[in-house]
Amino acid sequence: MKIALIIENSQAAKNGIVHEALTSVAEPLGHEVVNYGMYTPEDAAHLTYPMNGLLAGILLNSGAADFVVTGCGTGTGSMLACNAMPGVFCGLIIDPTDAFLFAQINDGNAVALPYAKGFGWAAELNLQDCFRKLFDGESGLGYPKERAAVMKKNRGILADLKAATCHDMVSVLKNVDQDLLRTAISGEHFAEYFYPASKDDAISAYLKGLNANAPA
Repeated sequence: MKIALIIENSQAAKNGIVHEALTSVAEPLGHEVVNYGMYTPEDAAHLTYPMNGLLAGILLNSGAADFVVTGCGTGTGSMLACNAMPGVFCGLIIDPTDAFLFAQINDGNAVALPYAKGFGWAAELNLQDCFRKLFDGESGLGYPKERAAVMKKNRGILADLKAATCHDMVSVLKNVDQDLLRTAISGEHFAEYFYPASKDDAISAYLKGLNANAPA
């Protein structure tokens, strides 16, 4: 599984901590981690939490990533922004129990974590434990086990509901503020990581044409 890491501007200084915690757990389990930044508070591209959601939508709908790890000060803003995107099912994860239940009950494809609220001594250990509950073993098995079939049915209903209430991703890209979109994909390594990994030609083509179509 390819896991994308996205950090917004207020917590950019913690990118190294989060990235190390994520890779230390995910890579030994056979997953690939791609760090889309922000990398430092001084990065030229300043991602806000609404941009986190937009970028998560691009990565997941294009197939460039299978799972997104993001967050902000409380995690709530990034979670809301992610869930505004088609095909993105994001949970707010504070502790390992949240991570386990989200993976087994909701079986989503994105998580948002708080990197300021409650982020104190041994925070990296809590991150590692959360990531272990998310990525070690099969998700979507249900909890408790006797309700697994009901939970699977409800996940399908939720996916159908989201498909009925959201536009497709290309329509989203065309209708959002274009300057916001340009900033969201202006990270230092976005083009290097995204375009070779994208499986959706329409999304890639639209993003490549953004700068060419920028107003003079």
